[in-house]
Amino acid sequence: MEVILLERIAKLGQMGETVKVRDGFARNYLLPQGKALRANEANKKRFEAERVVLEARNLERKTEAQKVAEKLDGKSFIVVRAAGETGQMYGSVAARDVADILAAEGFNVARNQVELNHPIKAIGIHKVTLHLHAEVEIAVELNVARSAEEAERQSKGEDLTTAEAIYGIDEDALKPENFFDPEAQDEDEDA
Repeated sequence: MEVILLERIAKLGQMGETVKVRDGFARNYLLPQGKALRANEANKKRFEAERVVLEARNLERKTEAQKVAEKLDGKSFIVVRAAGETGQMYGSVAARDVADILAAEGFNVARNQVELNHPIKAIGIHKVTLHLHAEVEIAVELNVARSAEEAERQSKGEDLTTAEAIYGIDEDALKPENFFDPEAQDEDEDA
């Protein structure tokens, strides 16, 4: 099906272009979301008549997205989740969680604007890309930890996926050689 794009869509085209897309993509996404019109003579005339309004609205959305991007630039957010000793989380952090965390900090970001191909399932510092507008994207940092103290330690560069980091135990000191001296004689043998 051929459609006229009413806004820029990544990997598809610019506003005003007539592109050929699959029927399902057009019927289920582009047309209901108001991102495109069917390509026929009546809609081409309608688009040309409304082009100035559409471009102004697109520019307004882009400037709003850029303002939000400037506020988010360089920000790091702490996410506290339960996890095992190896850093494997019992749950995960998904796009919905990222949107909720940003909303709690005062940033209005929709779940579909968060690019997270796979949920985060391990503690650590993760980069997440936000698509605020078709032409504006920014990366934020999520510091996923078991507690606020661990998040602070992680932000300083410490790895918290070992027993030493969690409990202060040196795993090398727990080797049997350190407890028994093979050269020492048994007290019972001396008697």
